[in-house]
Amino acid sequence: MGVEIERKFLVCDNTWRGQGSATRILQGYLGRNAERTVRLRIRDDRAWLTIKGPPTGLVRPEFEYEIPVADAEQMLDLCEAPVITKVRHCIEFAGRVWEVDEFEGALAGLVLAECELESADQKIDLPAWVGEEVSGDPRYYNSRLRRWPFE
Repeated sequence: MGVEIERKFLVCDNTWRGQGSATRILQGYLGRNAERTVRLRIRDDRAWLTIKGPPTGLVRPEFEYEIPVADAEQMLDLCEAPVITKVRHCIEFAGRVWEVDEFEGALAGLVLAECELESADQKIDLPAWVGEEVSGDPRYYNSRLRRWPFE
């Protein structure tokens, strides 16, 4: 079974800027309920369909499949509005890759950082630009942000 284990944080300052690489992401949701989320993502010239189950702590089932970009572009029209747009910055820190998402549109100003883990109890070093942890806070799930944006 596919599994996602990650920690998520608010970003507290801009000292991360200028590090790593950046790509734009379009992200839509074909369905979401308490048991599952079905997400469509286009990043550069690639696209994925992802199914996520309910979280248990930091761990949740995740199945991700690459699909043709042309199909993904058409499927965006089937997604629940609005589609999330963000710029993802991948930054290496202390041997780990941190993904810093800078949201656009109604979510402009929101910046979140995530770090994928191998186990839920894994210890990690936190960069100075990482603030409050929001890992277990459903308000910060992307699928929820699209419906109830922080403005």
